[in-house]
Amino acid sequence: MKKRFRVGIVGVSTERGWGTTAHIPALRALSDVFEIAGVANTSLASAKAAAAAFGIPRAFENVAELVASPDIDVVAVTVKVPYHREVVTAALEAGKHVYCEWPLGNGLAEAIELAELAKRSKVRAVVGTQATASPEVELVRKIVADGYLGDVLSSTYLGSGPTWSDEVTRGDSYVMDSRTGATMLSIIGGHALAAIQSVLGPVDEVGSVLSQRRKTVRIVETGETIPMQTHDHVMVNAVLKSGAPLSLELRGGLPRGTRLLWEINGTLGDLRITATNDQVPVINISPLRVEAGRRGEQGYREVEVAKSHHVDFVDTDLARNVAAIYRQMAEDLVQGTSIAPDFDDAVALHKVIDAIERSDRTRKRVRVD
Repeated sequence: MKKRFRVGIVGVSTERGWGTTAHIPALRALSDVFEIAGVANTSLASAKAAAAAFGIPRAFENVAELVASPDIDVVAVTVKVPYHREVVTAALEAGKHVYCEWPLGNGLAEAIELAELAKRSKVRAVVGTQATASPEVELVRKIVADGYLGDVLSSTYLGSGPTWSDEVTRGDSYVMDSRTGATMLSIIGGHALAAIQSVLGPVDEVGSVLSQRRKTVRIVETGETIPMQTHDHVMVNAVLKSGAPLSLELRGGLPRGTRLLWEINGTLGDLRITATNDQVPVINISPLRVEAGRRGEQGYREVEVAKSHHVDFVDTDLARNVAAIYRQMAEDLVQGTSIAPDFDDAVALHKVIDAIERSDRTRKRVRVD
């Protein structure tokens, strides 16, 4: 690829945040196809501080100025979920390509609105469901597609939501209110379901229970106690369109036991997927251990993951799969393909999340879509 796409990032802190810890190193690792051309934050002073800290050429006064600039080709949206709709809308209406972090919107209705706008704008609109581009998830997808397991009988997923624990950082405290759209189900569950569906196909129907067991949470930096107003446990009993049952459970915090375990059971063999980073045991970030076993064999053997030009040169776990999505996006922009997950994919995933939430509210099984 000879063309370099100029990226303007909305939401870069000098101290923390996904834009800082994931997007900047991912884009720098892909300097053959991307260059970070500008940044916009909630104020010009904040943007200037970020630009100075990370060597970004230009600080924009606001989002409107960034998306209007002829020096920006792609807008990366890394702000908090409640602001996705506003920033993505501005970028699409300005005719810019967009990489928006997951969740796309605060609920299904916003996601549908943004996907429709993306179609009208005729630009590449990508959503950051990074687990689908993980080299280990790609390996699992190939193993299943090649028939190693035979027919898939069932799948079980047990995961953890580290943020939804007894304490939270000040920057993440907004996710303690489910009205923000940034919940354990939408974020941790969304990434898990994106990976599961990319391997096993779409979810058809769900029965679910969302529970809130903790009543308060402590702010790490101050010791202040605030109310927890969101669930910290998820149970989903689902059926895939293939007919295979899926059991998914998410537990808030970092339990002492298993923190990430995904099993796929088939007529000829089984797969077991676990996290290698036990402190960040989420499928869209942690490198994964893939183990396989065939009928007639004892136990599992680890399957080697092939080196990937997408992620192996990225030096942080947080950035590796983000870089893989950016690489897919670059190929789409140059070749006219549709490899990277787009806003239509985001809507499909939001529909599963919405069905799980409706099942919990009604205490009934709900068909997706």
